[in-house]
Amino acid sequence: MKQIVGIDVGGSHITMAQVTTENREIIASTYLREHVDSLAEKEVILSAWVSAIQKLIADLDKNVVLIGVAMPGPFDYENGISLMAHGKFINILNLNVKKELAQRLSISEKQIHFINDAAAFLEGEIFGGAVQNHKRVFGITLGTGLGSTFYDGKVATDEDLWNSPYKTSIFENYLTTNWLIKRYRELTGEDISGTKDLLEKSEDLRTIIFDEYADHFSDFVVQHVKAYNPEVLVIGGNIAKAYPYFQEKLTNNLENNNINLPIKISAIFEDAAILGAASYALKQSLNY
Repeated sequence: MKQIVGIDVGGSHITMAQVTTENREIIASTYLREHVDSLAEKEVILSAWVSAIQKLIADLDKNVVLIGVAMPGPFDYENGISLMAHGKFINILNLNVKKELAQRLSISEKQIHFINDAAAFLEGEIFGGAVQNHKRVFGITLGTGLGSTFYDGKVATDEDLWNSPYKTSIFENYLTTNWLIKRYRELTGEDISGTKDLLEKSEDLRTIIFDEYADHFSDFVVQHVKAYNPEVLVIGGNIAKAYPYFQEKLTNNLENNNINLPIKISAIFEDAAILGAASYALKQSLNY
């Protein structure tokens, strides 16, 4: 059995697990989540990452273990260099993270492979999730940000459509949790913390907001997703869990635009990026 580790790097945590290629799933007993402050100094961040990874690979053969890392952008994924100049991880800007991890873990750089976090989500759903055995898949993550990724039958790529123009702003400002919070405040003068809170409100209010959300979403599909001619669209992120509340309006909108695109909801949600990073590392290792 190949020894593969998938890692998902977030703004406040690093989450990882060993992955089995036979069953295409995470080995639950190896799941590890550690707090990491993305605004901390370089050495604090690296030490926290390395400490967590060492716990996970302690009993594995370091000569053959593969490590896949789902990392937010901007990032030079092929060479493993951080390009994040604003906000999170600013203190590792221009750092060769691949080299640092390899040296500290005493493994070869060829054993570490980086992938965009949105693309990792889609790779995970293709490898062991909701869209296995599909050749052309578009993936969208809906939560604190808007992720867009496309799988062409070989590898998932980040399409980086979050800042594409829409109305008076960009699509991300109409398809994320912040929009739901903002729209609820506009209608009621009250605050909610996110999607879960909204689902507990009155049906009439939910319908108004989710119908508007469906309009934004269908506009995104018409303007961007349709051109990729995907077999299926898969949706992840926290807002995807509320899909039944905007499914009907979204479907009707797409049909009115002559789009009959099957839509699937993530089968593994938070675990998708871990599984996808691992499967990507396996693919890349076969190319060496």
